[in-house]
Amino acid sequence: MEEERIDLQENISEESGDTQEELTGEETQVQAADAADGCGAEGSEAEDGCEDVPAEEGDSKEEAPSEKEEKQDKKLFKKKAKTDKKQEALKEKIDELEDKVKRQMAEFDNFRKRTEKEKSAMFETGAKSVIEKILPVVDNFERGLAAIPEQEKGSAFAEGMEMIYKQLLTELEKMEVKPIPAVGEEFNPEFHNAVMQVESEEFESGVIAQELLKGYTYRDSVVRHSMVAVVS
Repeated sequence: MEEERIDLQENISEESGDTQEELTGEETQVQAADAADGCGAEGSEAEDGCEDVPAEEGDSKEEAPSEKEEKQDKKLFKKKAKTDKKQEALKEKIDELEDKVKRQMAEFDNFRKRTEKEKSAMFETGAKSVIEKILPVVDNFERGLAAIPEQEKGSAFAEGMEMIYKQLLTELEKMEVKPIPAVGEEFNPEFHNAVMQVESEEFESGVIAQELLKGYTYRDSVVRHSMVAVVS
């Protein structure tokens, strides 16, 4: 009987030990779960006991890319500043060249206008010189026609001289050479050269009564002044 009691007690003690071990294991699991919940919960006192090592590792991993990005941003900023500086220099150079071209074009235009004006002046000077040499020939034709006797005015010689004289005047007119009106006109020193004064009942004082030498203009400029007699 005593042996049976001893075996019974040993069995009970073993069962109780197993039960305590199971309880101890369950309590350990519950405590671990509570600790995990405490670390994850916001505002929990268990946060103080949580380990910070994983968080520090994550922060270090995040800091490394940010520094790299900052370096890249700095490089891009420097590159952009350098590019902007080059573009500004190129723009200044382009503006300088454009200004230079505009100045040269203006100078060339002024030179062209000045050259054309000088050519025109030289042409007019040359034309006036030729006209001045032709006008005495016209004067001689007029004197010769005026000296023809009345009975010979219908002759072939007189008609030939008249035709040449008219042709010469026509060509001069095409060159814009025109005679200056004189007799009956008021004296104008810009066109007339008074060589004598006369008395006249037909004209008033200051009016041209007689033309001694015909004057001519070329393109509104006087080639030769008229020699006239003005009423006193």
